[in-house]
Amino acid sequence: MVLLLPPAALSAPASCTVSRILCKAPIRSAAAFSFKRLRFSPFTPNFHARFRSTGVNGAAPELSSLGPEIIFLGTGTSEGIPRVSCLTNPLKACEVCLKATEPGNKNRRLNTSILVRYPSTSGIRNILVDAGKFFYHTALRWFPLFGLRTLDAVIITHSHADAIGGLDDLRDWTNNVQHHIPIYVAKRDFEVMKKTHYYLVDTSVVTPGAAVSELQFNIIEEVPFIVHDLKVTPLPVWHGQGYRSLGFRFGNVCYISDVSEIPEETYSLLKDCELLILDALRPDRSSSTHFGLPRALEEVRKIKPRQTLFTGMMHLMDHDRVNEDLKKLKISEGLDVQLSYDGLRVPVNL
Repeated sequence: MVLLLPPAALSAPASCTVSRILCKAPIRSAAAFSFKRLRFSPFTPNFHARFRSTGVNGAAPELSSLGPEIIFLGTGTSEGIPRVSCLTNPLKACEVCLKATEPGNKNRRLNTSILVRYPSTSGIRNILVDAGKFFYHTALRWFPLFGLRTLDAVIITHSHADAIGGLDDLRDWTNNVQHHIPIYVAKRDFEVMKKTHYYLVDTSVVTPGAAVSELQFNIIEEVPFIVHDLKVTPLPVWHGQGYRSLGFRFGNVCYISDVSEIPEETYSLLKDCELLILDALRPDRSSSTHFGLPRALEEVRKIKPRQTLFTGMMHLMDHDRVNEDLKKLKISEGLDVQLSYDGLRVPVNL
């Protein structure tokens, strides 16, 4: 069932019918949706992940021959790496930020985001998780290289600038590539968007003749929902005291990018997780809003995924140095844990 809400009078009752803003009902029964082809198991067990390199002359291999994959479009913090303040500091050199200026260096990180790419019964789908304030630069870097063009949906984890600041940049797609882009977002974050991106929520306020992103907002709850044949399970977490954020589970892939605490009820949703993508801001300690590496490793030991890739790293996390230390945990504890990096492609089974 899809409930329609009016864009101009957003406080109006749900019985009003307008096509731009959709309120998604929970997937408590298949009849609640109009999707015709739902081919998935609750959590597909046969999973393996291997890092994927680019093809000949740097071109990406065709997805149709390699199957579903997760592409790490960004793995950094809100301000990105390198930091301008580090590069302009005359008194102290920041080793990681200096390395990040080198072409191809894995310390160069933009806002945390992934793309879930998979073949469906109606073609290859590209599902973006978060469109932060550096989204244009991310897309400019990776979309041509990996042969990405359309965006079939954007799923939002929370309403901070590093997750929604690039929504305006989606106009390039809706003006030149496709008619509209569905956005899946929790109601609390949609309420923020009504202020920060009011002209995208209610396009009637746009100056006549101006072209903005044509977005279709779908309100999700903390229950599973379907996006283009793919089951998506929200993973509720805390991102600072009293601030709710969402991770998402796709098959046996669990993605939690912004977290300071995992509620007890969410652990059951992480059962049998094969690939865990988890927030790890800094090497020494957690902050009030993010796991640090020590806490993230504690959670890995508790969740027990087959493989873990950390994301959301700040400039204190040197990619090669930290990964060398993490490799030792494979020997001592059997933990398969590494830092991810922008442009990493991981084949998965969804």
